[in-house]
Amino acid sequence: MSSKPQVAYVDLRTSVHATEDLDKVQTAICNILPTELLNLIAFKKASLTGYHGNPITLVEAKINEKRVAQAVLEKIAQNLAVLDKEILNSEIDQHLEKGNLYLRFDKQAAYLSHFKFGHTDPIHFRIHFKRHRPEEVIEVCRKFGLLP
Repeated sequence: MSSKPQVAYVDLRTSVHATEDLDKVQTAICNILPTELLNLIAFKKASLTGYHGNPITLVEAKINEKRVAQAVLEKIAQNLAVLDKEILNSEIDQHLEKGNLYLRFDKQAAYLSHFKFGHTDPIHFRIHFKRHRPEEVIEVCRKFGLLP
């Protein structure tokens, strides 16, 4: 891909409920990220309390290093199923806002190293692009192969 990074940063977050194994959820997150760059990504954990008093751990990371952020987009584009790419393409307006591309991945599938969109208790990604106009973001996504 282009030597000049197109991605400014990536934010990711997910909630880990009391019924989930924190280590398995962290594995799911790491499976989406470039393995060779994991040591450059710092995860933060915060303890929260749910509506009914249940413990929840919020896992977050902000990837500011442009080379790493771009590598995240490349890995997602390389591993996302064609059907999910087509769905994303048809719903792209719902995933874009102010230079950000919002993606939600199924935790269970990610744990098994499958890249699949999910809407119920997902792993949230916000990919912020240097260019902000929707058509510019779409063009970058097409160049990376994220969109057909």
